[in-house]
Amino acid sequence: MTGIIATVTVFAMAQGLTYPLLSFILERQDTRSGLIGLSAAMTPTGFIVSAPFIPALSRRFGPIRLAILCSVLAALSLIAIAAIQDVWAWMPLRFLLGVFANPLYVISETWLLAVTPAARRGRILGLYSSVVSGGFALGPLTLGLAGTEGWPPFLIGIAAFLLCGLIVFAVARRLPAMPQEGEATSVAGFFRLAPLLLLAVFVAAGFEQVLLGLFAVYGAALGSPEQRIAALITCFIAGNAALQIVLGRLAELSGSRRTLFGCVLSSLAGCLLLPVLFDTWLVWPLFFAWGGVSFGIYTLSLIQLGERFTGQSLIAGNAAFALVWGLGGIVGSPATGMAMQLAGHQGLPLSLGLLSLALAVLLMAEKRRY
Repeated sequence: MTGIIATVTVFAMAQGLTYPLLSFILERQDTRSGLIGLSAAMTPTGFIVSAPFIPALSRRFGPIRLAILCSVLAALSLIAIAAIQDVWAWMPLRFLLGVFANPLYVISETWLLAVTPAARRGRILGLYSSVVSGGFALGPLTLGLAGTEGWPPFLIGIAAFLLCGLIVFAVARRLPAMPQEGEATSVAGFFRLAPLLLLAVFVAAGFEQVLLGLFAVYGAALGSPEQRIAALITCFIAGNAALQIVLGRLAELSGSRRTLFGCVLSSLAGCLLLPVLFDTWLVWPLFFAWGGVSFGIYTLSLIQLGERFTGQSLIAGNAAFALVWGLGGIVGSPATGMAMQLAGHQGLPLSLGLLSLALAVLLMAEKRRY
């Protein structure tokens, strides 16, 4: 478990470093903001495109070899990005970075679900979500030490990608065999098996991407200083990292379905309270809790995936999660941005609130059906 979690955490740190680093470089090159945004969208696009092929690739090459190969290829992609600092050349390279990163996430989460005892699934997956979130947040902090110019920040990312492969190699003998029982389930087939579970992942991705990408616009429209906006985003991420173990333990005590529904309702409450509490001190605990429960939707979905599925369906489910997370990242911000153009700055909590409400209603309907 330690090896699996460490692998994904280091990988998340490397990815968390590349997003702001490449944006800073493009900004210094006077690249138009639209092109910077398009460049950043290439990595989640790689997630989306690669996801349907991961179950078959895992069966064909074996999960250990595939994970190590993807670590090396991700490092080579980052070397190419560092050597060719051109926005148009970066488009396919950042796409490939997403393609190579995705199998490692999918395979590692499948391994973790396979080795986690059912009685401790909530706590362990909560710990996994917290540590990986911390790794992703640690990436930008390393830029304060290495800077954003020259090779030093890239070398940190390259070393982190290669370290992932070394960790997998080191624990290879202890890793479980990838589940083979049951009929091979495609990613498209999993959409028919668990549509609400995938909608929950979409909502969680939308919350994270919208808050990180557009909250600065929302705060500026209300006259909040940049330092306060940045501090609130940090508070949101801190709640994300700190509360997943608590939510995982709550899932063990109260059930994952009930805890998931509670996270969705709490996320909806955050949308309703944001306009009221934004100018008060209560916005700080609100953002901390909001960060925890909104990402908790993903953590609880992952717990349910482990409870409900095994074998090939588990692999396909993890790949489908990755695909939907990428879709949430790409669709959420533009859709919310359009809502803010039409309805003003309050279009941000309005769009997230409607998304939460739709998921809550569908979860209630599913509960009544069963």
